[in-house]
Amino acid sequence: MKRALLALILLAGCGAQVPSLTEGYRDQSALIGSTSRYDAARFKGAWVMRGSFDADAPATVAFVDSTGGPAFQFCDGAGICDGVWLATSTGQGRYALTRPDGGTREFWVLWVDEGFRTAVVGNPAGDFGWILDRKPTGGADRITAAQEILDFNGYDISQLRMRK
Repeated sequence: MKRALLALILLAGCGAQVPSLTEGYRDQSALIGSTSRYDAARFKGAWVMRGSFDADAPATVAFVDSTGGPAFQFCDGAGICDGVWLATSTGQGRYALTRPDGGTREFWVLWVDEGFRTAVVGNPAGDFGWILDRKPTGGADRITAAQEILDFNGYDISQLRMRK
């Protein structure tokens, strides 16, 4: 009887759900949420990319006011920016971004520290996930916390590339 019970337990384990990382960098079956601490006025300004999953991630991100309203601007390491992405708020710390060419992307602020020095952004699709900071170095404790937030939100942090 004990062997039969053990066999049933082992077989039940074989039916465990496999993380759905078919596209992107996160398990889409994992829960994800934007931070309730988000404050657009405190989030505004320039951010430096400290960690990302994709090699093509921008070097800097800026949340700015544009003639069309709130917007994000993404620039590479040489300071070349890809235009202004208009940002339409869809909830607390959540935006629908519209690229200059008309394409769209969801942008969620998953976490920000109390001083608005370090932030984690991503989206439910998991096609990107970034650790942003106001400075290019320092804040090791906040960067570690940011990595933990990505992991908690279903991101495969083994694929995370930290920038020095």
